[in-house]
Amino acid sequence: MLGYLEMGARPAGVRYNDWRGVDLPPLAGFAPRLPVSVVMPYYRTPGAVLGRTLAALEGQSYPRDLFEVVIVDDGSEPPLELPRSPLNVRVVRQERCGVGIARARNTGVRAAAHDIILFLDSDLMAEPGWMLAHARWHHFVSDVVSVGFLAHVRADHLSEDTVRGWSGTLGELLSGDSGGRGAAVNNQLYMLRTQDLTTRSDDLFRVVVGGNFGIGRGFYWEAGGHNESFVRYGLEDTEFSYRVYTRGGLFAPVREGLVWHQGRKPESDADKRRDTRVQRGKAAHLIAHPQFRGGRARRIYAAPQYGVTIEAGDCPAEQVIEVVGNVLADRVYDLAVRVEVGDDDGERLAWLRDVFDPDPRVRVTAPGGDALEEFPASPFQVRLPATVTGRDLVHRLRGRLGGAAMATAALDGGGEVSIARAWALHRARRCGGASGDFGDARRIAAGRLGLRRPAAPAGDGGGAGVAGIPGRGQYLLERARDVHSLREAWWFARWVARWCWRRVRAG
Repeated sequence: MLGYLEMGARPAGVRYNDWRGVDLPPLAGFAPRLPVSVVMPYYRTPGAVLGRTLAALEGQSYPRDLFEVVIVDDGSEPPLELPRSPLNVRVVRQERCGVGIARARNTGVRAAAHDIILFLDSDLMAEPGWMLAHARWHHFVSDVVSVGFLAHVRADHLSEDTVRGWSGTLGELLSGDSGGRGAAVNNQLYMLRTQDLTTRSDDLFRVVVGGNFGIGRGFYWEAGGHNESFVRYGLEDTEFSYRVYTRGGLFAPVREGLVWHQGRKPESDADKRRDTRVQRGKAAHLIAHPQFRGGRARRIYAAPQYGVTIEAGDCPAEQVIEVVGNVLADRVYDLAVRVEVGDDDGERLAWLRDVFDPDPRVRVTAPGGDALEEFPASPFQVRLPATVTGRDLVHRLRGRLGGAAMATAALDGGGEVSIARAWALHRARRCGGASGDFGDARRIAAGRLGLRRPAAPAGDGGGAGVAGIPGRGQYLLERARDVHSLREAWWFARWVARWCWRRVRAG
């Protein structure tokens, strides 16, 4: 339990995404002490709309001397001039290069003077308690994403002075207008399905509303910031929040952090729909989740779903090659392999690199480096020694993992095979302890994984292959696995008979 009496923000040491395990002071009695930077991307927003947005910020319950507003002008023509406001407002301009909202968010964070970052779009009016509700989380948790809520309303009948002079909530101001009554708040169905983000759903990252969320500057850059290659409308915030999820970030819903979008959600927007379709193809390479890439196409993606680390140890190169080959032939195709080789044998390292360097799914590395950084967007991390192999081993491990955070199988003679969720591994690094401390940890009976020893290299005494089968028998077994029809079985039987006859004649 993370207590609010502890000074300073610390990582969220909770299980799964159970944000209820964080002990925060009540919002009503919370006295803020840390400054906030509001980062606001802007592109040709009408003056009256921006004016109402800033007027709503003037009414924040947060101390005015503890926050600034950084408006990032994404190449508007004419450029945005510094608006009149009693707030501490700065305008930063960047050149237009497509839809630059991802780049604008990064630009704003770089220009921000403070470590608590709240993102707000330029056409959103924030409720008076919006900033306080978000900032409370970031006073005490260093790796949390505070997720606000949004509703669409008509607001063109309101003046800046009306918003500025209103003493109640904006909901009360807007309820007198037919456009404000019954406005639907986003994410309600998603919150219901995930029980306010406390279930073990692996798509919690989809909840982030780009124009209304908060994050600490340090964790923002730890997750890599926004991907500036997104230059069309849509999915840039989803892709960013996916990386936050794999890094073990905590998503906390902030219902008091409500904002009102000035204008009804359009029934149709052909340009945005087209851009979103294009972006989905790009996002499929970066978001390793079935909702974005499906499971039928055997394709190579920029971010594999599984990062498999093979510990070569002192195993012969031929044995390592067999283990890597079996992993690449796994029923789970969406994976990449990292082979960790000791630097005490430069010849073996060079040999393995000659074999695998042309394969984009295999990386052969010397000691040093880190599998989590090698596969930063892979939600599953698998480790296995080169002393064991098996058919569809990754697929079997994933099935045994289920909804747990990690699962391990102990091997005879020492060592283990393991699979873990990346978010649990990252959280363990930040908080200390093991990944199993932040979710369920399962033990798997090694016999249920179909493990076997790799075939011994030629000239190595014909060591055992599968459970005592000689190395030549291993070759026959591998050939038998290629039989998939009666016709192939007939030809395989004839081949075995001839092979046995030649062996007998050879004496």
